[in-house]
Order: sequence, then C-alpha cells, then structure tokens
Amino acid sequence: MELNQNIHVAVDAIVFGYTAGKLHVLLIKQKYGLLKNKWALVGGFVKDDESLVDAVHRELYEEAGIRVNYLEQLYTFGDALDRDPRGRVISVAYFALVNSTTLELKADTDAEDAAWFPIDAVPDELAFDHAHILRTAHQRLQSKLTYQPVGFDLLPERFLFSELEHLYTTILGKEIDRRNFRKKMLSFGIVEETNEFGDKKSGRPAKLFTFNKLKYNELVENGFLFEINFA
Repeated sequence: MELNQNIHVAVDAIVFGYTAGKLHVLLIKQKYGLLKNKWALVGGFVKDDESLVDAVHRELYEEAGIRVNYLEQLYTFGDALDRDPRGRVISVAYFALVNSTTLELKADTDAEDAAWFPIDAVPDELAFDHAHILRTAHQRLQSKLTYQPVGFDLLPERFLFSELEHLYTTILGKEIDRRNFRKKMLSFGIVEETNEFGDKKSGRPAKLFTFNKLKYNELVENGFLFEINFA
C-alpha cells in the first residue's frame, strides 16, 4: 500500500534564564505568516541535512543571536493535528538553562524581536501550542530540581549561597528546608566556598560560592541521591 504522507518535523527551544530573583523564558515575536506579531518559543523546521540538535542550535542563533552549551530533549509534540496552521507538523522540544545576564539577544531571520519574559508574565496567547510546551518544560524543570541540582546553569560563576536558596524556592514555588539544603549541598562537594565576598549591602559581607562541575559529573557517573526537603 502506497503511503501518502506529508508531515514536517520542527524543533522548539525553551530557554530558561534567571534574573533579578525571577525565572524567565526566552520568546521571539513572529515576523511573517499567519501568526505575525505573536510571541513564540524559538524554533523552526529541521533541514534535510541536519540533526535535531543542530537545528535547535541554528534556530537559537538565527532568531535570537545566542548560543547555549547544554540542551536536553523534553518531549515530542504532535498529537494535536491542528497545532500548526501551516499543516501537519511534529515538533521535538528541547530546553536549556542559561545565565541570561551574560547573553545579548539579537532578533534576526523570521523573528521581529527577542526578549526575556518572567515566567509569571508570559503573553496570554503564544503562537501554536507553545503555551502547552512551556508549561510542560516548566513542570519538568520543577521536577528535575527535586532530584538533580541543575539550577547552577542559571547562576553566575560566583554566587551567594542565599541566591542559590532563593533560586530553588522561586522555581519550586515553595519554601525549602534551608539548613538541610545547605548541609546536603556542601556534603556532596558540588558547591565550594571561595575566598571572595559578595557586595556588602548591610551587615557582615557573605562568602561567595562556586559550582564544582567535575565533582558533580563524577557523582552522576557513580549514581547519587539528591532530594530536596521542604520547610
């Protein structure tokens, strides 16, 4: 039986950043087509001669002018036949965590604009089914933080321990057991105290910490249990 198939494959990128104590997501404004001026996740069709990951990296650079070091495949979206007005499109979504304060956005190709939005202030109607994709990615991030300390990618190289705690409470949406959290982080050796101090705002200046990625990778290889206790 001859198969008459006309399905396109696309990729979408959910890029999370952390600025001014809030979780943000990168969005671009559509420049052309039926959804012109709608805000959307970075993404587009996969070329015949490129891998899915290469397609995501290309779209991130073309539409927002950024490059990211780490991407994790989230989910494949395609159950809704009408998710894209251009026809039958299946999208493979990836998410990334970045220190957004170090990235300079530059909209190009089919993006009119690129901007960071606080996760609680995203435009009401995103293009395609991107609101659903974003919710799925946010839930994955919240879940992942409870068993894997991935939040370091959102922070600068040197950070206050209180900033790490606030990042976790912000993303998880609930208070954590701070004493247990600090003890656990330090006991694993994935967070190290430096000899540097943060800017003194009031009282005694606090020490800065840094993430030991080599130690973290070693623990991942050997398998380790990382659980968050809530207050």
